[in-house]
Amino acid sequence: MTKSVAIVIGAGSGLGSAMIGQWQKDSAIGQIFAISRGQISGQERILSSSVHNIQCDYSEASIIKACEMIKLLIKQNQLGTITRICICNGVLHNNSIWPEKRIEELNTSNLLEVFSINSVIPILWLKSLIDLVKSKDNCIITVFNARIGSIGDNHSGGWYSYRASKAALNMLLKTAAIEYARRAKNVKLISFHPGTTDTQLTKPFQGSVKKENLFTPEFVAEHLSKIMNQQDIDGELSFIDWENKAIVW
Repeated sequence: MTKSVAIVIGAGSGLGSAMIGQWQKDSAIGQIFAISRGQISGQERILSSSVHNIQCDYSEASIIKACEMIKLLIKQNQLGTITRICICNGVLHNNSIWPEKRIEELNTSNLLEVFSINSVIPILWLKSLIDLVKSKDNCIITVFNARIGSIGDNHSGGWYSYRASKAALNMLLKTAAIEYARRAKNVKLISFHPGTTDTQLTKPFQGSVKKENLFTPEFVAEHLSKIMNQQDIDGELSFIDWENKAIVW
């Protein structure tokens, strides 16, 4: 029996690396494409003949090129069909960006950068993947999101650009799910909230999080893998958390 192929986009992140580790243990998955901006190194380095590292700067041209490379390698090596994809890209803060507490802290450049990373890059991947994932086998695509992207669950305000970019991501994914249901009927899309995970993205904000509510990337990867294995191909976008519970839009 031919084993299937998994793709991790944002493989250099803590969650991306954990998903690779999780899928390396899955007997149904034979090959993994690990896509990141640079070479995966140090603690995140994946040493396995089953993992193919692909560098991508996440520009539209680079995304198209990466998908063409994956298609070629699958065909040349008869690797099987793609059945699992995780898109892990996201930004909450960096050297120039910090979550806004007051509306006066908003500025155009930060808004555009946050939207570009959190909303635009994931949908550009789905644009380039749609023909690549069509097959007779079911394919589950998970895009990492956040509960804070829920409009209905926003009771405290603040964090304008992050909230808005994640809400926009949901609309893009919902629209994509409708088109995928017509053009790639074997695909299920998930918008996934992993909970507060011990990664660089959350480091500055972990002080107020109870120990039992701060998850390791490996814990999240294990739960997500199980959730993806349980999905039905229903043509709908699911907005769910690490417990497989629905989140209000």
